[in-house]
Amino acid sequence: MPRAEVGTTKYLDNKLKSKGLQRLRWYCQVCERQMRDENGFKCHTQSESHLRQMLIVGEDPKKAISKYSNDFQHDFLGLLKSAHGEKQIHINHFYQEYIHNKEHIHMNATRWQSLTEFAKHLGREGLCRVEENEKGLFISYVDRSPEALARQEAIRKKERQDKGDEEREQRQIREQIERANAEKAKKDTEGGEEQEKGLVRTDEKIKLNLGGAVTKKEGSTSEEKLTTAEEKSVEEKPAETTKSPDEGVTQEQSTTTPAPGKISMKIAPKKPGNVFAAANKKLSGSKPKTASGAEAKKPMSEAERIMKQEMERKRTFSSGPSSSNVFKKQRVN
Repeated sequence: MPRAEVGTTKYLDNKLKSKGLQRLRWYCQVCERQMRDENGFKCHTQSESHLRQMLIVGEDPKKAISKYSNDFQHDFLGLLKSAHGEKQIHINHFYQEYIHNKEHIHMNATRWQSLTEFAKHLGREGLCRVEENEKGLFISYVDRSPEALARQEAIRKKERQDKGDEEREQRQIREQIERANAEKAKKDTEGGEEQEKGLVRTDEKIKLNLGGAVTKKEGSTSEEKLTTAEEKSVEEKPAETTKSPDEGVTQEQSTTTPAPGKISMKIAPKKPGNVFAAANKKLSGSKPKTASGAEAKKPMSEAERIMKQEMERKRTFSSGPSSSNVFKKQRVN
């Protein structure tokens, strides 16, 4: 029975029936035809066209098998490169993608009996990276094209350059750290030397001696000697007791001048005196006397001088004649 013409109802019906994958054993790779049942495949093998193709293949069967194997490998690797690139994928999952095309080269026409043998072949030839684990065989495409090789070389060069830059930076950082440590050690050494030389701040008290220079020695020895000198200077002063006209308090006065180098910085506090009480005592004629009987001379203030002049003037008036009528107003006739 001849084939249905393209575009006829019979042709479309046959296309719908043959849609999708059919049984592999009912597929003729030489004629590239898929039969739907065993009877159809038997009829095809007895047809004149099939017998003519088989005679051509029978002349050199190795050449035909090699041709089908090369076509299968080329289509397989082309799909792997375009679909997944160099990513890793399970070989069975990828084979399902490959046979999705109805017109593909079937593996029973090649020299490989199974998919595992084909994967091993790809690994031996270096066309794919094949790894086996508990989940099965995984393959990844190895790109050997000049463009890919140039790209990989550029990537490796960039990595070497980055690695060199990183090593250079690390070396510079290490050198800076070593320099900083050396400078710090040098500063610490200089600071220790200064401390050993005596550049240490102490809380020692300094006392001034206006009379003369006193040599200062270390520790408590200098302080003890200075205190002893002050005590001696105080003991050598002859004291005189006088009674102050202002306060009536006995005080010690030095008649002899001490040595210039033994002046004491201790000054006794002096209480303020009563000016008016001292003025009354002077007007009454009482003068303070020292222990030797001599009158104590004291500088006179301006108020005391005026009061003294007034008292002398009154005394002069009272000593003259008719002193009783000096201040009486004369009667005028």
